[in-house]
Amino acid sequence: MLLTRAEMSHDFQDARLDPVADKKFLGWAFNQCLYGEVTGIQVGHWLYDAPDLAAARFFARQAVEEMQHVDNFLAILRMLDEPAKKPHAALRFLATGMMGQSFEEHVMIEMAMGEGQVLMALYAIIDLLDHADAVAILKRAVKQEERHVEFGEQRTMEAVAKNPRLKSRLLGLALVSMFAVEQLANGIARVMPSDHPVLKQLPGFLKSTIRANELRLQRLGLINRPLAEISLAEKAFAIVSAYGWKAAKALLPAREPRRVTDTYLNDPIVQGFANGKAAEGLAKAAKSAAKLSVV
Repeated sequence: MLLTRAEMSHDFQDARLDPVADKKFLGWAFNQCLYGEVTGIQVGHWLYDAPDLAAARFFARQAVEEMQHVDNFLAILRMLDEPAKKPHAALRFLATGMMGQSFEEHVMIEMAMGEGQVLMALYAIIDLLDHADAVAILKRAVKQEERHVEFGEQRTMEAVAKNPRLKSRLLGLALVSMFAVEQLANGIARVMPSDHPVLKQLPGFLKSTIRANELRLQRLGLINRPLAEISLAEKAFAIVSAYGWKAAKALLPAREPRRVTDTYLNDPIVQGFANGKAAEGLAKAAKSAAKLSVV
């Protein structure tokens, strides 16, 4: 990934989350996670619209992992004796309302940014929660989330390198996403007591999240300076560019995309087999298949 574990962590100064005393908050938090994983069904859309075989393979594996995560969060809720409930409206917007309308939007907003923010939240719960079984599940899950973020980062950088005009549109979507995260953070305050040692540090954690988002945006090549140095006019233009493009796309007749079924004969993976790299390709495919069976 473009950011290290340390750059995506916040120092909560020895504050802890107790599975009994903080049951209400933990139930709320894991219900947000549950909804996010259920939206993993969107991976099926991108599997169908994958631009190449490598992306299709990745999405096929990710779809299995997302459904495993649904089971994982249901298991954690059962451990806490908390029911499955509806998510916060801001989370619904982030996970569903901001679903990308192109492959480039998907890998940037939903994978590099969205799952990057999820990773920060999971890292924080791992560091804070006094529940060995739940933490063990989360530690396995973050390894898979890290792969998803890395894929999103790599494909975003490739897309921007090919088409620099994407920068403004992707930045605009990122800014909206970051605003929604702030609203979600405000929602936490309504489910935890104001004197809670973790809640007291929520503003600091939010700043750490924004800082990590800025670092990722810089390393993706979408901005070349901190967001504080970017004028309101530039930010507004980026947001208008993003949603103006979405509106225009909705009004224009949809053009049928070229899918892998149209392009596979020229795909690097197929060409690799044709150029005598069949053994290497088969070995990689077998290795990927074996990993799919690991929960």
